[in-house]
Amino acid sequence: MGEEEGMVSDVKSSASEKTNPKLTLLPLIALIFYEVSGGPFGVEDSVRAGGGPLLSLLGFLVFPFIWSIPEALVTAELATCFPENGGIRPMRWLVVDFKKVDWRGYFNSMFWNLNYWDKASTLAGEVENPSKTFPKALFGAVVVVVSSYLIPILAGTGALRSGSGEWTDGYFAEVGMLIGGFWLKWWIQAAAAMSNMGLFEAEMSSDAFQLLGMSEMGMLPSIFASRSKHGTPTISILCSATGVIFLSWMSFQEILEFLNFLYAIGMLLEFAAFVVLRIKKPDLDRPYKVPFQTFGATMLCLPPALLLVLVMSLATMRTFFVSGAVIILGFLLYPLLVHAKERKWALFDASKPAMPPNISLEDHSVALQPRVTDEASVSLLSELSSLKTEQEPSQIMEGVLKVD
Repeated sequence: MGEEEGMVSDVKSSASEKTNPKLTLLPLIALIFYEVSGGPFGVEDSVRAGGGPLLSLLGFLVFPFIWSIPEALVTAELATCFPENGGIRPMRWLVVDFKKVDWRGYFNSMFWNLNYWDKASTLAGEVENPSKTFPKALFGAVVVVVSSYLIPILAGTGALRSGSGEWTDGYFAEVGMLIGGFWLKWWIQAAAAMSNMGLFEAEMSSDAFQLLGMSEMGMLPSIFASRSKHGTPTISILCSATGVIFLSWMSFQEILEFLNFLYAIGMLLEFAAFVVLRIKKPDLDRPYKVPFQTFGATMLCLPPALLLVLVMSLATMRTFFVSGAVIILGFLLYPLLVHAKERKWALFDASKPAMPPNISLEDHSVALQPRVTDEASVSLLSELSSLKTEQEPSQIMEGVLKVD
């Protein structure tokens, strides 16, 4: 008996001894910054679409309160519940020509440059002490993001007499040349290149760890949870990069509107999940909780939800058709994955620890249970593992040996 207990402890220690380095506060702020912003590059269109700098400046001052802060608060609560994986002339700032305002382009540009706060939640399992680190990082990132937008726009529009039509992608480099000369233009172009690299890396990280987390919960085949020796989910990263390649046939404005539309649908569901959890599971362990009761938390979600509906209503018919096709594809993939899981076409449930074949299943069945750290995980695992409970012990042991 003592020998068997020793073997069980060895199994548990071997499953937990390989740990990955965790993100601390400053790296998490940097990651969130690149998830959302990456710098002022790309906000030039907001000046052009807004018919001048006034609406752009007002947008970056007002939208964070309507959208960014509520989304950051909701993300902080949900992520900690589920920690799985020039010389400035101010009068120029007041210029606005309503005849030139492109409301669709304006709202899409503002929304694009201030969304994706929830992306960092896919990396919650990689964060050190998420209950404290996540809220601090999100609020720190809000300040950095808004400042990175406002300061360059204030400097550029206040120093130059250029019309709103000249503010297109890449115009900040021209602003630098007109204000400081070629050296400043080259510096801005180099910064823009580094920003794009950071944006790409952050996007790959969040998308890949989202696939990894879904795999660890049994929603995707276990191959998506495989990691390299450095702890990176290699297969998931390759799949995310492939998705980016498929978008290359679209123009930037088309990609922006298309992704905004799909993101809006996802965020409406996220806000709904936030409210439903508050109502159905008021006692759920929330290491960080939005400082409002259920009614106040619901009202917090109302302004950003209205903004999401507005952005969706401004989309073109092409965006409606493409987005609809993607959504239908998602509905078709879900039953296909369930069928693949029932027929054992692929190995699922990568989170189960492996057991040596000579350990008795009856004596040590506890070793087969997935690691559960909180009530939220218990709820998720109970819903996603209904098929598992119907299997015979021999079938479960067979799956464990395959993982081994």
